[in-house]
Amino acid sequence: MKIGIVCYPTYGGSGVVATELGIGLAKRGHEVHFITYKRPARLTTFQENVFYHEVDTDDYPLFEYTPYDTALTSKLVDVVRYENLDLLHVHYAIPHAAVAYMAKKILLTQGRYVPVITTLHGTDITLVGNDRAFAPVVEFSINKSDGVTAVSNSLRQQTYDYFNINKEIEVIYNFIDFDRFRKSNKDHFKMAIAPEGERILIHVSNFRKVKRVEDVVQIFHRVHQHLPSKLLLIGDGPERRNAEELCRELHLCNDIRFLGKQDAIEELMAVADIFLIPSENESFGLAALEAMACEVPVISSNAGGLPEVNIHGQTGFLSDVGNVEEMANYAIQILSNEDVLNRFRENALAQAKRFDIANILPKYEQYYEEILKAAVY
Repeated sequence: MKIGIVCYPTYGGSGVVATELGIGLAKRGHEVHFITYKRPARLTTFQENVFYHEVDTDDYPLFEYTPYDTALTSKLVDVVRYENLDLLHVHYAIPHAAVAYMAKKILLTQGRYVPVITTLHGTDITLVGNDRAFAPVVEFSINKSDGVTAVSNSLRQQTYDYFNINKEIEVIYNFIDFDRFRKSNKDHFKMAIAPEGERILIHVSNFRKVKRVEDVVQIFHRVHQHLPSKLLLIGDGPERRNAEELCRELHLCNDIRFLGKQDAIEELMAVADIFLIPSENESFGLAALEAMACEVPVISSNAGGLPEVNIHGQTGFLSDVGNVEEMANYAIQILSNEDVLNRFRENALAQAKRFDIANILPKYEQYYEEILKAAVY
C-alpha cells in the first residue's frame, strides 16, 4: 500500500506514534509518505520506503496568521495525485481530519477518490475538540472519515460521550518498539546520577498543567524523606517554572535534575527504578508503556486509559488524581524491597510485550484493508 500520514511533527504522543507507525509499516514493505510542516522528531535517519513532504508555511503580509490548514490541504491534494496514494491516515483530529475531508472533496472533482482514516489521540477530543469553538468541526470531520480509531477504550468512550458520533470507532492501542525500548546496562550513567546507590525516580512529559508535574515533586518529596533517592524530570513546558520553584521551597534542588527535552529517553529509562505519571488525564499513557518496556514499574493516576496499561498491584499502582500521599506510599512499598522491585519489573515487561509493535502493526494493516474494501467512490 501507499499510505499518506499526517501528524504533528513534535515530541507529543500523537506525533511519536504516527512516526513510529509509519516507520514500522515501511519496514513491512509499504510506501509511507509523511506530510507535515517539518520533519517528525523521531524521523531522524534515512528509512527505506519512507518519504517526507514539507508543507510550505510562508508568511504573507495579508494574513495575521499563516493559513496552515489551506496549505496542508493543497499539499495533500498534490501528494495524493502525484504519488498515487491509496489512503490518508491523519493523526489528531484538529485540524487534520477537517483538512483531509476538504482534500478528499477536491480530489473527487478531479476524478480521484482517497479514503481517510482518523486516529484520535486524546487532547484533540478531551480538551481542544471539546471546546465549543471547535466541537462542530471535530464532530463533522470524525463522522465524515472513512475510518476512525482511538488509542484506548477510555478515549473511544469519551468521544461518544462528548460528540454525536455515528461512526464505529475501532480501538487500536499504542505500541512499543522493543528494538529501541528495552533495559540495557547503563551502570556508568546510573553511578553518575546516584553515586551512593540512591533510588532513581523519573517523569517524562510536556510539562502542561494536565500532567501535574508539581504532584511529581510532591511525591518525590515524600519518598525522599524515607529513602535516599533522586528524581529525573525530562521534558519542558509551561509548568516547568512552577516545578522549579517548588523544588527550591522543599530544598530538593540537589536531588532533582531538570534534563529538558531528550531524544534518547530509553537510556534514561534504563537507570530508573520507578516511573511517575500522576496526570489529570491520559488517553493512553505512552510514556508509561515506554518505561515498562525498560522494566520500570509505574506509579500513576487512574485517569483515562492508564488502567488499560498499568495494572494495579502488578506492574505498579494506580491512585486517584491528586492523591500524592498514596502514590508516594506505593512508591516506597516497591522501592524498599529489592525482591518486590524485581517482581514489579518482571510484570511491567510482560505487560509491555502485549503492546509490541509487531502485534499492533498487523491490526492497522487489517483495518486499512477493511476501509479500502468498503470505500464508497
